[in-house]
Amino acid sequence: MCKKRPIKTAYGDDRVKPEEIKKLDAYFKRMFNPQMIVKARPRKDDSAEVYLGEEFLGVVYIDDEDGDRSYNFSMAILDVDL
Repeated sequence: MCKKRPIKTAYGDDRVKPEEIKKLDAYFKRMFNPQMIVKARPRKDDSAEVYLGEEFLGVVYIDDEDGDRSYNFSMAILDVDL
């Protein structure tokens, strides 16, 4: 019988876990705005989406490169939004 290997992110660790999404959600609410929401991505499990209400803001990626798990928030700002 063949065992499934865990899916790895670009940094070598597995997917964003539901408990991590809850912790990230609480962090964004506490640090920035209570209306911020962190959600699992529909077709990807190596990152999570960040919203302010219904407005998409960016993506949180896992960084597990040196064995210390951290999170990188990436937000694109379009020139038409300035």
